[in-house]
Amino acid sequence: MERLAGRIILLWGWRRALVAFLAGALAVLGQAPYDFFAACFISFPLLVWLLDGATGEASGSLFRRLRPAFAVGWWFGFGYFLAGLWWIGSALLVEADDFAWALPFAVIGIPFALAFFYGFATMVARLLWSSDIGRIAALAFGFGLTEWLRGFLFTGFPWNAIGYAAMPVPLLMQSVSVAGMIGMNVLAVFLFSLPALLAARRHLRLGAALFVALASAHVGFGYVRLTAPERPAERSLDVRIVQPAVDLSEKWDASVRDRIFATLLGLSAKAPDPGHGKPQLIVWPETSVPFLFTERPDALTALGDMLADGQMLIAGVVREEGGSAAADSRYYNSVVAINDKGEIADAVDKVHLVPFGEYLPFADLFNRFGIAQLVAGPVTFAAGNERHALTLPRGIRALPFICYEVIFPDLVAVDATSAQLIVNVTNDAWFGDTPGPYQHFRQAQIRAVENGLPLLRAANNGISAVVDPHGRIVDALAINARGAIDVKVPIAGQTVVSSGQRRINGMLIMLLFALVGALLNVRQRLRVN
Repeated sequence: MERLAGRIILLWGWRRALVAFLAGALAVLGQAPYDFFAACFISFPLLVWLLDGATGEASGSLFRRLRPAFAVGWWFGFGYFLAGLWWIGSALLVEADDFAWALPFAVIGIPFALAFFYGFATMVARLLWSSDIGRIAALAFGFGLTEWLRGFLFTGFPWNAIGYAAMPVPLLMQSVSVAGMIGMNVLAVFLFSLPALLAARRHLRLGAALFVALASAHVGFGYVRLTAPERPAERSLDVRIVQPAVDLSEKWDASVRDRIFATLLGLSAKAPDPGHGKPQLIVWPETSVPFLFTERPDALTALGDMLADGQMLIAGVVREEGGSAAADSRYYNSVVAINDKGEIADAVDKVHLVPFGEYLPFADLFNRFGIAQLVAGPVTFAAGNERHALTLPRGIRALPFICYEVIFPDLVAVDATSAQLIVNVTNDAWFGDTPGPYQHFRQAQIRAVENGLPLLRAANNGISAVVDPHGRIVDALAINARGAIDVKVPIAGQTVVSSGQRRINGMLIMLLFALVGALLNVRQRLRVN
């Protein structure tokens, strides 16, 4: 191990960049759908050793001293995001004649930009670097800080945060309910990097003890939560999740809209699965209704005829608001609650839109170059002002999140007193049967565990599912399957700690590692002097 570490440390030029790139790409195996988190125990020690050798000009400016460390992190990040996000290009091939030209910008440009975050992470870590376990703590702090920043800078895109690799199954998901994603990102990087101590043997016993303690606490807490007696349900709700598996090439085709709507009605009205009661709530995916209700009021009449007394439908729609002329209208990506009379009882608009997909940032500038939005459909969406809970049958309140809104932990910070269910509607058909839909589902699954609430998820072509408050899949429909699932969802409200306390816990964990890294860095400097 010492010989291998020595060779990695001494790498230079393109060889160092290549190893960093490959180490980052290897780390993606820890994410869904692969869930091979053992790969991270190779990737992160390699990153530590590469940073051991990333020394800049001692007499130069701070940037010159840190530039080699930034380069290592950037190449690691480029490999990680390229291997983990290549599937984004699939969305551009749905309408290839119009958007294939943008494929390099999506497949290479997005990883290129995101890699700067990991370059910043290693640069921060190198500021606190030492020759012992302190450098492992410094790296954990650097990545924890960066993953937190990635959640909101430049509209935010915390996709495939490192912490998810430490949570492949419900047994290993429970810690997030206390530490939050901030804490899990820090702890995951620390544990994944500890094997780097095998090379120099310094602090090896301490590292082994910390590894055993933290890993045991992680597994033990999960075991306790999963085996503890369930809190008695206050109420329950019979739910049907509909997955129509509509081909995107037909979705906005006026000639097949009636057929698509009839498919949704048929799946919603079918007899309940054996052992299940008639659904009180039916959930359709994002933008599932293939026309505007303002143009087709007869559709609401059909829904009223389909829904039995006491039933409610939550459907993803495009909602129009504004003047009589199309140019004066504003369009929203929304969910609407429709009661058994065929009336829209409530609506919630998507607040966090997808840049270049649902709206064009700096539109005036890009339009000068002929660049428009890429994949959202026939209209540009406006962002909603606020989110509120929908009131369902039996007085149950559900907070809806549309598409990738569910990947933001701070956005999906639900208090059981304000809502008892999380609803996520999405349309991942843009990305086909690639890792994308599986990664999206995993992040939604973790939101259920964080908040201690059941998750109802309806996706156009998968993965539609009902997830319990511990992240266990109660029932689900596979990718590209067409059908509906019926589930009785108990409502208990099992949040371990509040969202605010979770955020504080995560920040304290991150600051603790920063302090350890800084103290050991200072101690080493004093010894040298």
